[in-house]
Amino acid sequence: MTDVFITADNIISPLGFTSEANISEITQEHSGIALHDDISASPCYASIINTEKLNNAFSKIGDSTAFTKLEKMMILSLQDTISQTHFPISDRTALIIATTKGNIDALNNNFKPERAYLPALAEKIKTFFGFKNEPIIISNACVSGILAIAVAKRFIQNNFYDNAFVVGGDIVSEFTLSGFQSFQAISEQPCKPFSKNRTGITIGDAAASVAISKEKIKTNNIQVIGDGSCNDANHISGPSRTGEGLYLSILSALKEAKITPESVDYISAHGTATMFNDEMEAIAFNRAKLEKAPLNSLKGYYGHTLGASGLLEAIVGFHSMKNNTLYTSLGIDELGVSMPINIIKKQTKTEINTFLKTASGFGGCNTAVLFKKIKS
Repeated sequence: MTDVFITADNIISPLGFTSEANISEITQEHSGIALHDDISASPCYASIINTEKLNNAFSKIGDSTAFTKLEKMMILSLQDTISQTHFPISDRTALIIATTKGNIDALNNNFKPERAYLPALAEKIKTFFGFKNEPIIISNACVSGILAIAVAKRFIQNNFYDNAFVVGGDIVSEFTLSGFQSFQAISEQPCKPFSKNRTGITIGDAAASVAISKEKIKTNNIQVIGDGSCNDANHISGPSRTGEGLYLSILSALKEAKITPESVDYISAHGTATMFNDEMEAIAFNRAKLEKAPLNSLKGYYGHTLGASGLLEAIVGFHSMKNNTLYTSLGIDELGVSMPINIIKKQTKTEINTFLKTASGFGGCNTAVLFKKIKS
C-alpha cells in the first residue's frame, strides 16, 4: 500500500495565523477563549478571531470585502500551506474541504443567502487557487476535519490522486451558538475538558489546512499510518454510553497501522467538556487498552471549532511529535470521568513517535487516525 505523508500545515485561530505562532501560545498555556458580549443575548465565552486582524492579513492576497469571514480564514490558511509545499497544483491534486456549518453567517449579512451552500464555499476556494478538479466536501458533524485526512489518504492510496490539500474551518455564529444553548450545553466559564467541574462546551473560530502527498519531504515527515471511522447510530446528538463507535474506529486504525495500543505515545482526544462526551471517550480508551497513553484535549485553548477541530488538533499533534513535547490539557483539575485516563497536567518533554487523533460528533459519527514520525 502506498505510504502517505503530511508535508505542510497551517492554523488560523485567535492564537495566531501560522502553526508556529499557535504552538508558541500553547507552549505558554495561553488560551484564545475570552468573554464576549456581542454574539449572544447575554455575554458568553468563545474563541473568536479578530475581524480587523483577519482583514488586514487577507488584504495582502485579496479583496477582503469580496469574501465571507470563513472564506478569508480558509483561503489564508491554504495560502500558507501551499506556499510551503514541494508540489504544484495539477490535475492529480485533490482539494478537500471540511466544515460543519460553512458560511452560515451568509444568512444574516450582506452576502446572498445562496453563499451559505457548501458548494458555493468550495467554488470560491477552488477558483481563488486555480484547482483543476472539483472540490470534495466533507461535512460530517465534528469529525469532518480529521475524517478529511483519512479520505485524502485513501484517495491517494487508491491512485485517484498523487497529492491533496485539505482545508477545514468553522466560525462562531448566532445560529450555531443558539443551537448549543438550546441543549443547555454552553459553559458559563471557559470549558474544562475531562474535569469533574466541567459544565459544557465553549465554541470557537478556526481554519486549518494540510498538504498530503505520497512523496516524502527532506525533513520532518509525518506519515498517516491508519484510520477508522464508525457510526454507532446511538442518537441524533448524544454519544454512545459504551463508546462503541469510537472503540471500533480506534481498533480499525490500530489494525491498519499494525501496531499495539502500547505503541501509542500520545492521544489528542475530542474532549468537548460535556458530561457525556468525555465519559464516552474515557470508556472507549479503556476498552481499547489506551488508558495509560498520555492524553489531552485542546478545547481549553481553542474552544470547540466544530468541523475544523479534528484537523487543527491533528496539526498541534504533529508539532508535538516534532518537538517531542506533550502539551498541558488546559482546564483539567480533578478528573471527572469514571474510567482512568492519563491526562497531561503539565507540559512534558518526551520522545513521541506515534500519535492518535480521535473525534466524535452528532449523529453517532466517530473517527480515529494514527500518525507516525519518520526520522530523516
